Amino acid sequence: MSAEPQQLLAPDGTLHGDLPLPLGEISRLYRAMVVARVFDGKCSAMQRQGRLATYAPYEGQEAAQIGAASALEASDWLVASYRDAAAMALRGYPWSNLILGRTGDERGGHAPEGVRVLPPSITVGGHMIHAVGIAWAERLKGTDAVALTMFGDGATSEGDFHEAMNFAAVFATPTVFFCQNNGWAISLPTSRQTAAETIADKAVGYGMTGLVVDGNDVLAVHEAVRRAVSTARAGEGPTLIEALTYRIGPHTTTDDPGRYRDPAEVESWRERDPLRRVRRFLETQGAWDEDAQAAAEHDAGLEAEAAVAAAEMVAALDGDEIFSAMYAVPTIHLEEQRARLRRDGR
Repeated sequence: MSAEPQQLLAPDGTLHGDLPLPLGEISRLYRAMVVARVFDGKCSAMQRQGRLATYAPYEGQEAAQIGAASALEASDWLVASYRDAAAMALRGYPWSNLILGRTGDERGGHAPEGVRVLPPSITVGGHMIHAVGIAWAERLKGTDAVALTMFGDGATSEGDFHEAMNFAAVFATPTVFFCQNNGWAISLPTSRQTAAETIADKAVGYGMTGLVVDGNDVLAVHEAVRRAVSTARAGEGPTLIEALTYRIGPHTTTDDPGRYRDPAEVESWRERDPLRRVRRFLETQGAWDEDAQAAAEHDAGLEAEAAVAAAEMVAALDGDEIFSAMYAVPTIHLEEQRARLRRDGR
């Protein structure tokens, strides 16, 4: 297949072809991207302040996440990774939960009732199998729901990726595989990840459709995922989409990308900033201006502060929770341990 990525918005904001969404919807997606970037910066700062245990920044990948998640219907599922907070939030997973989870509190992994989003997967690639299982279950139940699973290029080297792809293709499960190829799996470049010309090429070996899209183009991503979701919903099987994007920041807040990346490479990708290109397009259409930008950033800041406050106001768990969370009636051994904890006070 061609390695040339599908594109609708050029980096300068020029539109190629027909507009796939109304301007009002594009403005909504752009606002979501602004919110996502504000949260990303806030969480990175909180980790440096010691308020989060760790954090995986996604600056530069907002178009890939927002574009993909926006193509789903309310009945569809999102099964994502630890770097996909923007997509999860767009689908209704609270920012406060995402922050709480990063403090090490497992209650952050509880999605509200009706939100069809699984908790972020820390295990690289393991969640793709869950997505296929969910999609298969929905088909067996007779619904038309689709499962979208998001992962990085490094996950394609995991056995779970191949098992999920093979099962999905053989059983024609309504699954969309969305790979955010951000150039680096921690310090390993994509060129060392695979000998294939593209990750999308791997779809051929499993008998499914594969395609490459400009991951910094929110409109192209939305349209590619929308078509893949429609195909899956119609019972025509899964699709593998490779979104070419870039991780501007470190792999996590414990990583130093300066040890393995050329600063010039990073700066070249900054010129392809996904937010900038959408804003430029909206401005040329008379649908955005400085006042709209200031209002979006102000509102995003307030939303971020409110989510942080909500997460940090959650009462800490006490020691008894360790013993009461597993069994309806604790075993005698757990009761003995609980008594010891209460007695010793630690």
